[in-house]
Amino acid sequence: MSSHLTERADVTAFRRFSRYFTARTGVLSDRYLGLARPLGQARLLFELGEATGLGELRRRLEIDAGQLSRMLAALQAQRLVRLSRDPADRRRRVVELTARGRRERAEQQRRADEVAERLLSALPPEQRAELTGALTKAERLLRLAVIELRPLDPASAEARYCLTAYATELAARFPEGFEVSDLLTADQLSAGRGRFLAAFEEERPVGCGAVRTLQPGVAELRHLWVAAQARGAGLGRRLLRALEAEAAELGHHTVRLGTHEVLGEAIGLYRRCGYREIPRYSADPHNHLWFERPLTGPGPSPDPAVYRPAHGPATG
Repeated sequence: MSSHLTERADVTAFRRFSRYFTARTGVLSDRYLGLARPLGQARLLFELGEATGLGELRRRLEIDAGQLSRMLAALQAQRLVRLSRDPADRRRRVVELTARGRRERAEQQRRADEVAERLLSALPPEQRAELTGALTKAERLLRLAVIELRPLDPASAEARYCLTAYATELAARFPEGFEVSDLLTADQLSAGRGRFLAAFEEERPVGCGAVRTLQPGVAELRHLWVAAQARGAGLGRRLLRALEAEAAELGHHTVRLGTHEVLGEAIGLYRRCGYREIPRYSADPHNHLWFERPLTGPGPSPDPAVYRPAHGPATG
């Protein structure tokens, strides 16, 4: 009961802040910032700092094709935007601002800054800094909340994209280098031997990880990666817990992993998440430290609120 009440209190607080913020910033007006358009059209102008594909706009704004078409038609009628075919790909339609559109976007930016400054100026410096920190934290947590974790075929194009990005980064960071051939193959993660997860933000892959069977009851976590633009939001921890849940669902009671000595941020994450250092268990030349965590018994268990396995309830 208390957990349910806490969740309801969270929802109530979130909705109360949303109502207050939207009223204070004028987003409910049909003339947002005193200009002759509602927030939706104003936001679309903001996103058009450079020529952008229609598909990308739909994903970024999370609106359907019909709504985007109506908004663009209204802006076209006022000669604020133009649509054209991408010279590099004639199947792709792009939209860009006209000179008139660029002027309105600049004015929109100026007025939005004025609204923010007016709200902030009433606060003394220490409270202004406190509010800025709270907003930054809220953005980080909300961003983490909307990132979606999905199981993928390890041979899929999206999985290979993540793994190639991971290998490229390690090649730059490891003194000895790193090759794509050092990665697990798709066969090593298929046919019940393992699973691959990817994290998506606005339909773009921004992280991944794999778990495979090492021996009966013991899984190995491999290739945990978060794209640079998605770091700092807690996604690494969320992926780690999700992979532990997958290992438990496969019937394992323990997770092991190895890591390179230069990956200080990863080493810190593993220790904070309850992993303890163990003796070497593999001959991987890129590993200098080895860790283990039981999935049962004392210590934090995989949190189903962080990730629910796509294949059914945990069995381990």
